[in-house]
Amino acid sequence: MPNSNPTSSPFRVGLVGAGGIATTHYKGYIAAHALVMGFAEPFESTRILREKEWCVKGFTSLDEMLVNAQLEAVSVCTPNAFHFESTIKAAKAGKHILCEKPLSMSLEECSEMIRVCAEAGVVLQTNHHLRSNLLVQKAKELIESGAIGQVSFVRLRQAHDWGGSKSVRPSFGLLENSGGGTLLDNGCHMMDLARYFCGEVGSLYARTGRLRPDIEVEDVGVVSLEFQNGAIGSVEASWNAVGWEEGFWIYGTDGALECTNRLGKRTLRHVHRSSGGGWADVDVTLHDLFDEGGHPLAVQNFIRSVREGAPVVCTGQDGLESVRLVLAAYESARENRPLEIRAGQPVGV
Repeated sequence: MPNSNPTSSPFRVGLVGAGGIATTHYKGYIAAHALVMGFAEPFESTRILREKEWCVKGFTSLDEMLVNAQLEAVSVCTPNAFHFESTIKAAKAGKHILCEKPLSMSLEECSEMIRVCAEAGVVLQTNHHLRSNLLVQKAKELIESGAIGQVSFVRLRQAHDWGGSKSVRPSFGLLENSGGGTLLDNGCHMMDLARYFCGEVGSLYARTGRLRPDIEVEDVGVVSLEFQNGAIGSVEASWNAVGWEEGFWIYGTDGALECTNRLGKRTLRHVHRSSGGGWADVDVTLHDLFDEGGHPLAVQNFIRSVREGAPVVCTGQDGLESVRLVLAAYESARENRPLEIRAGQPVGV
């Protein structure tokens, strides 16, 4: 059974993996006044570095940490290939789980993770952190209020160039470790946003490419989406962009929402018809926030779900559905044809 502690006691968590993404989890827990009781990291150099940086005990494995650290939850921050094993072990030990995206590398593994967590009575949250971004939440609120009318088209983009690096780490560039390239790494976030903004996808058609010579996976991809409600969309992902780019553009019959970091500090622009009535006569309402939320709020939402029973902001099933869309995109690109999507379809294990 999962650990049950009084809500007044500090939230006790361990990190599985201590690479770059683990630092965002660590900072989120510290900001939430949680206690990071330890972390599991098999690579000695990384373990020593984080022990000095975080002043937290490092263990060589999740098994060792589960035995020696008093935890009620873990954050799974490993390469994709280890999400499944880490989540299953933690759930069977009664620990609540915040798992990095993508939830896993196959629908069967995702389904098994969801089943085991449900049977153990533990929270499973997929870390699609953009659901906890306050600008994303404001856009969702405006869509649901009818402020832009009926959504007709949505464009979603996440792209970067590895900070200018000419190489891709093996945890991402090798198929065995990653399960896919930029569409699974970046595109899964955008697939989740597509569902969050517009509902379930009915069909998709994808194109992918590999320009970097030293990787086994795609480093650019574009996916055309048709939603069950009739709207159209596109997801763009790349490891060949200049700098870091993340944005969404949502167009409706009565207005549009635009949000991108490409032009500087990110704001949400609500474009709507002005009283002038001319072709180009529009008004723009800006939603500007000092702090967008994102990763820190995702951690706080996870803690609330564990401690207070609040709804999970991004469930295991949400994680599975974004993986379903990315894997379908890979199949579409290989076969050069559109594919129908059956969201919620049971997965055999």
